[in-house]
Amino acid sequence: MITDPAFYAVAVPAVLLLGISKSGFGAGFGSLAVPMMAMAVTVPEAAAILMPVLLLMDLLGMAAFRKDFDLALLKFLLPCGLVGIVVGALLFKALNASTVAGIVGAFTLMFLAQRLVFPPKPDSAPPPKWLGALLTATSGFTSFIAHAGGPPINAYVIPLKLSPLKFTATMAFFFFVINLAKWLPYAWLGLLDMRNFSTSLVLLPFAPLGVWAGVRIARHIQPTLFYRMLYLGMFLTGLKLIWDAFK
Repeated sequence: MITDPAFYAVAVPAVLLLGISKSGFGAGFGSLAVPMMAMAVTVPEAAAILMPVLLLMDLLGMAAFRKDFDLALLKFLLPCGLVGIVVGALLFKALNASTVAGIVGAFTLMFLAQRLVFPPKPDSAPPPKWLGALLTATSGFTSFIAHAGGPPINAYVIPLKLSPLKFTATMAFFFFVINLAKWLPYAWLGLLDMRNFSTSLVLLPFAPLGVWAGVRIARHIQPTLFYRMLYLGMFLTGLKLIWDAFK
């Protein structure tokens, strides 16, 4: 188990932010968790430590939003995301996680710039399915490599104009399956060990606190404010991922 107080000084806020984001803003701020923890441990260690924490958060989110998710959308998203997991597992040792995160960050900022310069019209058509499949597979891939799966899939789901509750619920179910699917390849790659797992257990009690706060936000927030906060989370995430890539 990690005993360094400096680690927990960044890990506890990261877990709380992750819980609030996953259950309140559809993972808008959640991709900041690994970069925050990477200030004290390596990126692969941070990703492995967060695995059990993410799974608990996803289970709590699914219980809270069990009647609110979009089943048809999930049936489309999940196979694409799982393909990304397989690709990520096969390429994990050949890729630099910071480089992948930096690419995700650049993509995130380009998506936000496009939404700002060319704001969508109320009657805009939803993105094509091929683009959704590509972005969702990318989400599975970047989730596996650097726990940065939020921005790519948000770029597809945001234009679908779901309600805050349905958006957050669908993301909770999607990332539960994605995070569960990562366990076997993470074990195959040797990233799951008792030191990381025992550290995860110390952080687990903070997960319900973050999820509880996020659920309250999702059930009461106005759609306009929800999407503004989601954009803010993606913007900060994009900046942080690019910063880490060039350090």
